[in-house]
Amino acid sequence: MFKLDMDARAKINLTLDVLYRRPDGYHEVEMIMQSIALKDRLTIELMPPGSIEVCCNNSELLCDESNLAYKAAKLMIEEYNLDAGVKVALEKNIPLAGGLAGGSADAAAVILGMNELFDLKISTEKLMMLGKTIGADVPFCIHGGTALARGIGEMITPLKPVKGLGLLLIKPPYAVSTKQVYSRLDVKNIKTRPDTPAMIQKILREDMGAMAKGLCNVLEEVTFKLYPELARIKRELVENGAMGSLMSGSGPTVYGVFETPGDAKKAAAKMIRGNSTFIVTETK
Repeated sequence: MFKLDMDARAKINLTLDVLYRRPDGYHEVEMIMQSIALKDRLTIELMPPGSIEVCCNNSELLCDESNLAYKAAKLMIEEYNLDAGVKVALEKNIPLAGGLAGGSADAAAVILGMNELFDLKISTEKLMMLGKTIGADVPFCIHGGTALARGIGEMITPLKPVKGLGLLLIKPPYAVSTKQVYSRLDVKNIKTRPDTPAMIQKILREDMGAMAKGLCNVLEEVTFKLYPELARIKRELVENGAMGSLMSGSGPTVYGVFETPGDAKKAAAKMIRGNSTFIVTETK
């Protein structure tokens, strides 16, 4: 086998809590993460040794050594002394810098794909620990599904899968700096925190209405001050039938949860798009 196609699924946060700032500069988090059907497509192809190449259908994405897919390929080659290079062709569908872990999902797909392509038989747990060195969201993207993430995001506990819920993602036409948002967060004075144990129970009971009402992300406090229109988008999603609405990650993507993708599509038809990107998808 010289070529392999892989899916790289985006994620949303059902909860995101920041507990404290760690001595190493990172923040200790506790969050429930969820894979969604929205995905990038990757083709990983064997190349001569010493060669790593990344190409993409989106000209806005840098394909140099700063690209997370590139970093993942380099890491796998160095970690396992692979006598080969790879070319990664990226078909980007996940919006860039949207709080949806698009870059991390691509890196995860490269790690999983190279494990298969080179028949390395490395365990998922070991690949997740390796992925942590590239980015905090990479371990979850390797794991996928529905999970509780702790630490900086690398300690993953699987939860009962939340599948088939409709989602309407609204991504405004700008990026939000995760670093800036975290630097402005006053951890000791966060007003509203998620009740993570209660959310886990709602997921276990498959009470999706209660789960949607329990959505909570402490980073909204910061990002909504920088971009007040995100709070308006959140309100409009609920006014148009969403059971609940939340910003994913540090933003700026805001999503609404619906019983079915069809309901999400109906809501999208009613709302004014402006310059925002609207994506109807579902939990996976």
